[in-house]
Amino acid sequence: MAAVAAVVFMSCPMAVNTMTRSSPAWLLIGFLIAFVAVGFAHWQLPYEQVSLPDSLYGPGLVAVGLIALMLRAFGTGRFLTIWWLIAAAVPAAVMARVLLETSRDPTSHNLWPLEILIALPVGLVCALLGTALGSLLLMRSSK
Repeated sequence: MAAVAAVVFMSCPMAVNTMTRSSPAWLLIGFLIAFVAVGFAHWQLPYEQVSLPDSLYGPGLVAVGLIALMLRAFGTGRFLTIWWLIAAAVPAAVMARVLLETSRDPTSHNLWPLEILIALPVGLVCALLGTALGSLLLMRSSK
């Protein structure tokens, strides 16, 4: 069944060269990389050691800024789209931890909305810096 779907997809004229610079797939890829970059270190911490926003600081947030910078510098999307999408990876990583841990112990994370509200500005600031620098590079390269 999957082989038939692959053959049909590859024979479609729209399937050829669909990964252009403005393809929305780049935004999805960037979001997923930022999500894993932030979450990787955050998910490994024991519940008792998590202290937001301190447990988010590290290479994951640098990756959020760099991903936003690259997406904007290469012109893959508009400023606000890239900023908000990549910034959303930080609270999404926190929410993934909340969902996993509350499925194991429903009494943990009883203040999860505050965790999301703490993670959101951290992601917004990092992504804003990256998106702004990427916009400068994009303007510079178009001259």
